[in-house]
Amino acid sequence: MTMVHIEGEDKGKIILYALSTCVWCKETKKLLTELGVDFHYVYVDLLKGDEMEKVLDEMKVHNPVCSFPTLVLDDKTCIIGHNEGRIREVLGK
Repeated sequence: MTMVHIEGEDKGKIILYALSTCVWCKETKKLLTELGVDFHYVYVDLLKGDEMEKVLDEMKVHNPVCSFPTLVLDDKTCIIGHNEGRIREVLGK
């Protein structure tokens, strides 16, 4: 899978499923970067064929509607949409 890794403070496994053209996805990525946490992100709209299907299937486990952005923390907590307060709360920032 084409994930990009941003290094930072380890707050567990954090994955951001995003669209390259989505303003709220960009804001969520920017927030995570500003908070200095370690995370991975993938621009789902830039994937092709089987790779896109695999990522969407993985995403559907946490967000069956497949809306963006979808932020998954430790495969347990899912934050859908740009919710700065909730992100800060979950990350303790």
